[in-house]
Amino acid sequence: MKKPKIIRITTVPGSLNSLLKGQSKFMSENGFEVVGVSSKGERLQQVAIEEQIRVEGIDMSRKITPLQDLKSLWKMYRFLKKEKPEIVHSHTPKAGTIGMMAAKLAGVPYRLHTIAGLPLMEATGKKRYLLNAVEKLTYACATKIYPNSKGLYDFILEQKFTSKNKLKVIANGSSNGINVEHFSPKQISEITKTELKESLGIKQQDFVFIFVGRLVSDKGINELVEAFQQIKDNTSKSVKLLLVGPEERELDPLDEKTIKLIDEDTNIIAVGYQKDVRPYFAIADALTFPSYREGFPNVVMQAGAMGLPSIVSDINGCNEIIEENKNGLIVSVKSVEVLSKAMLQMLENENLNSQLQQNSRKMIVNYYKQSVVWNALLEEYKILLNVKGKVL
Repeated sequence: MKKPKIIRITTVPGSLNSLLKGQSKFMSENGFEVVGVSSKGERLQQVAIEEQIRVEGIDMSRKITPLQDLKSLWKMYRFLKKEKPEIVHSHTPKAGTIGMMAAKLAGVPYRLHTIAGLPLMEATGKKRYLLNAVEKLTYACATKIYPNSKGLYDFILEQKFTSKNKLKVIANGSSNGINVEHFSPKQISEITKTELKESLGIKQQDFVFIFVGRLVSDKGINELVEAFQQIKDNTSKSVKLLLVGPEERELDPLDEKTIKLIDEDTNIIAVGYQKDVRPYFAIADALTFPSYREGFPNVVMQAGAMGLPSIVSDINGCNEIIEENKNGLIVSVKSVEVLSKAMLQMLENENLNSQLQQNSRKMIVNYYKQSVVWNALLEEYKILLNVKGKVL
């Protein structure tokens, strides 16, 4: 029996390689032929090896580039016409637009798009109008839209981007869930933690706030660095801010003042992109994640699985993973004062911190374990193809 074919599309290979890590392999082991499509690059070949699937490189831009986008659309259409998949499933904004349009033109019966955050939430004026129009076009071409959080589901309905019957949240949210065996405090030895702390100049008595992600304005880094300056002035305790992730100065640069503070403040430690973030979580005491917009942030789930409480902004996804005073604290978006107050509370109130830590891993394991998300998506594919309950 020929396996049904699924083509998974992301704008850049890193999304197939990390954000959806393991998912394509799981689907191929459970009765589907899976093909990964993304922009060309070395990481796309890593996907082929790690996920044990076939891949195809079709370059796509993350920016607004009409001529390049038309070229990508034509290449995607020709590829889909040749492959004749039963399902095309896209992730990330540009891959969604190109993938869904090409799939509709190519006559693919099931065209699925997962929403994991909407850049248009922070856009205004003509740019917002354009992004709204593109989003509506993407949804019109799709047969099913999967917001990866309840907050995104509600936002999409409020904006009237599509009808309710096209929308569905898979499992409890998240695009890929969390591998709770991989993200576990037990995976990092005391020796590794001691050596890493020594290499970064972190002392045993230091309380370490950590941020993991791209160092860009939309992630709230300007506010975080300013809030950190405030708490240093209001505590007698020794405190550090650990920033793990790359800067993207072209797309969404930080304020010059912020960059200067990161460079000059010895209590702020920026380590750049790290392939394995677990050791950094292991030497930290709390995650600070004051992002402006998210879908369903993996970082917050990863931190929780590593046993860390989190301070997150009151936005989609974050306010679903974190429950106030249970596994973290929720703060207003873009408010330095509120963020600073929450960080000070986490730093000074040892009883609260201990309580939040105790709940953090348990809540992630119960709700967002990877197998829960993968099996729910597998079941969705089977329902669409009318093979529910059958072994493919």
